[in-house]
Amino acid sequence: MKLEEYRYIVVEGPIGVGKTSLARRIADHLDSELLLEKPGENPFLERFYDDIPRYALPTQLFFLFQRADQLQGLAQIDMFSKTTVADFLLDKDPLFARLTLSDAEYDLYRKIYHHLQPKAALPDLVIYLQASPATLIERVKRRGNPLEKNISGEYLWRLADSYTRFFHHYEDSPLMIINSENLNFVDNQEDFDLLLRQVEQMCGPREYFNRGI
Repeated sequence: MKLEEYRYIVVEGPIGVGKTSLARRIADHLDSELLLEKPGENPFLERFYDDIPRYALPTQLFFLFQRADQLQGLAQIDMFSKTTVADFLLDKDPLFARLTLSDAEYDLYRKIYHHLQPKAALPDLVIYLQASPATLIERVKRRGNPLEKNISGEYLWRLADSYTRFFHHYEDSPLMIINSENLNFVDNQEDFDLLLRQVEQMCGPREYFNRGI
């Protein structure tokens, strides 16, 4: 299938991998609806990176409520409407929770998660961007987002590992796994065209793409 034939596309990956930039690029290419995470609206996020144990639960719950509200409108996608491109997958949210919450907090979070989880449509395609933790650390520092100034390298290492394990078992939607180390989909048209070809050539529910230097 060509990218244009998918109705609901999700771009995922850890902090700094470029998922939001690629989601914007795809949405612009398709003239589609764009559904983005809104970390700037989370009043706990900056304090979370300063003191994870103290602020993990309110940070996680704020994001859960926010994303659940955003996805309510996708419960039934009109097959004749515009494509929707998102930069988050709600099913991945417990990954962050398990990474940062105590056992008791995680039990509470899971109860709230199962109570709130909207019946959103499954994505027709998930594009999972990978990069080494060292690359993620460098990219986060380079973009200089004030909300991310106190993210530790250790946290990014653990996060990248959690993403790898999550998508290793993911089977709910067709999945394209891309090593983004040597690709720039936003500024390099050749790289973006390469992505389009890789999607079109998918011949199974799971594909990997890794371009060396």
